[in-house]
Amino acid sequence: MQNNIYGYIRVSTTAQNDERQWIAMDKFGVPRECVFADKQSGKDFDRPAYHDLMGRLKQGDTLVVKSLDRLGRNYDEMIEQLDIIMRQKEVALVVLDLPLLDTRNRYGNNLTGKLISNLVIQIFSYVAQTERELNIQRTVEGIAAAKARGVQFGRKAIAKPPDFEVVRHRWENGELSERRAASVLGVSRPTFHKWISEKK
Repeated sequence: MQNNIYGYIRVSTTAQNDERQWIAMDKFGVPRECVFADKQSGKDFDRPAYHDLMGRLKQGDTLVVKSLDRLGRNYDEMIEQLDIIMRQKEVALVVLDLPLLDTRNRYGNNLTGKLISNLVIQIFSYVAQTERELNIQRTVEGIAAAKARGVQFGRKAIAKPPDFEVVRHRWENGELSERRAASVLGVSRPTFHKWISEKK
C-alpha cells in the first residue's frame, strides 16, 4: 500500500497571506494537490478543508504543517485531534518549524520517540492555546485603553438638531406623535426615542 503525504495550511482571515506556508510545503515536497488550506480562525476544528483532509488520511500517511498553531489554537481540541491523527489513524506528523516534532519513525517499539513526541505535542498545544488567550486579552486591554483616551467605537452619535427642544415640548404636550416628531427632526423613530429618554 502506498503511503501518501499531505499538507495543511491555515490563516485566520481571508486578508492574511498564506504564501509562506505554500512555499514551505513546496520545499518539503508535498504535492500541491495534496495540500488542504483553510482561511478560518483556529479557535475550533469546524473547518471545511480540515474535514476533507481528515477524510483522506489513512494509516501510514504523513501530515505536514508549518507550525503547530496552524492546526489550531484550542488546547483541549488540539490534544483530541492530535490523538485522532497520531494514535487512532496512525498518521505521522511533521511540524516544519519544530524539527523535534517529526513522528515519521515513532511507530513500532520506539517508546522513547513516542514519549518525546507526546510530551512535545502537549506542551506546544498548551502554548498555542495560551497565545490565543493572550491575543484576546491584549485586544480587550487595547480597547479599554483606547476608550480611556477618549477614542469612540461604533457609529458616531447623531447630533440633536437646534429645534429638538421645541419638538420635544410639542411631543410632551401631545401635539406630535413620536413618529411625527422624528419625521419633523429628520431622524428615525428609535433615534428620537433615545433622545427623549436621555436625561436633560
